[in-house]
Amino acid sequence: MSYPMPNGGAVSVSELNRAVHQLIEQAFPLLWVAGEVSNLTRAASGHWYFTLKDAGAQVRCAMFRHKNQYLDWTPENGMQVEVRAVVTLYEPRGEYQLNVEAMRRAGFGALFEAFEKLKAKLGAEGLFEAERKRHLPAFPKRIGIVTSPDAAALRDVLTTLARRMPSLPIVLYPTPVQGDGAALKIAQAVRTAGERNECDVLILCRGGGSIEDLWQFNEEAVARAVAECPIPVVSGVGHETDFTIADFVADRRAPTPTAAAEMVSPNREELAHRLGILGGRLSRRMEALLEQRMQQVDYLARRLVHPGERLQNQGMHLDHLGQRLGSALARTLDASQWRYRQAGQRLASAQPDLARRQAECLHLGRRLEGATREKLHRSEAALQRLEANLAHLNPMAVLERGYSLVETAEGKVVTDSGTLNKGDALKLTFAKGWVEARVEEKS
Repeated sequence: MSYPMPNGGAVSVSELNRAVHQLIEQAFPLLWVAGEVSNLTRAASGHWYFTLKDAGAQVRCAMFRHKNQYLDWTPENGMQVEVRAVVTLYEPRGEYQLNVEAMRRAGFGALFEAFEKLKAKLGAEGLFEAERKRHLPAFPKRIGIVTSPDAAALRDVLTTLARRMPSLPIVLYPTPVQGDGAALKIAQAVRTAGERNECDVLILCRGGGSIEDLWQFNEEAVARAVAECPIPVVSGVGHETDFTIADFVADRRAPTPTAAAEMVSPNREELAHRLGILGGRLSRRMEALLEQRMQQVDYLARRLVHPGERLQNQGMHLDHLGQRLGSALARTLDASQWRYRQAGQRLASAQPDLARRQAECLHLGRRLEGATREKLHRSEAALQRLEANLAHLNPMAVLERGYSLVETAEGKVVTDSGTLNKGDALKLTFAKGWVEARVEEKS
């Protein structure tokens, strides 16, 4: 990463420290660092400041109050610890330091290695997948709790449930939550709850503690029992910063046991408030519906008529319809009679005068006969003239005088001997008949 230089070529100390701060935080991820605690100071604000060193080097560290308050043990100078920290730069003094997120006593590396190994194994089997997580019931009829009867977490859960929904029945499945063999007993308690199937949701809880105290919830037996439980399971183990294998396998993870109790139980105050709102809406809706129905009743009451009055009105209406029917029949009859008379008049006026028509036909017949004879005479005379003219032009008449018509074999009339060759076939047509000839000589 390159830092852009200003126009003058020089940067201020603040700009330099800020750039180095960004470079360091980008270059180093969140990581674990091992070393010895030295120069530990607990400030009045609750923050811790100390030096982490080994045989060859040291680094300044800060662990702020909102992080160290979850530590259930107090570090001392000379302790070997491992811190999970962010590498950063304290800009006012230009010193790089570690901002510590979590701290553990050195020597727990094997536990964390086992934790990561089991987490990877179960994750590969799909036990952490979101698709297999079940929804929690909104209104459970009974809640089960798997924890120690002497645990402070149980009192927190019971107090929260009593505050939110005191009428909700609770079933306790007692089991040790730490110590040798506790994991198997926790798993058995979870299986017992699943076999009895008397609860709608199950809380698996324990108060905060060191990694050793919470380790029973990192055992595979507990994880398998939670995964196989037919009842939805909420894990509320340790504080918000504590994570166990049971948290990943459970259907829901709560940061604390109290939060787990809040997660599975409805809040009666909220329900009462919601019920009040719904009741008000229902009341207003019923009032509006009643007003609407009352208006409909008033409308129907205005339309309601006494049966006698209704019969009288129907009778008057029937009389009116009868009068209208009689008037319509009279008008229809008058119109029909008028159309009959009009049709008779038209028929009388349209009757033909047969005698006059016969006389006209005879007259027209005589005229047609005379005109036909005259037309025939004129046509006959014209035909005779045309025949005479045609006779003058008829080539057969020429042949009658001794001439003949000479044609080639292709039917072409020969008018010039120059177009013929010796040996050509000819057709000679006479006034009566025809013959074929061949050219023997020409001139």
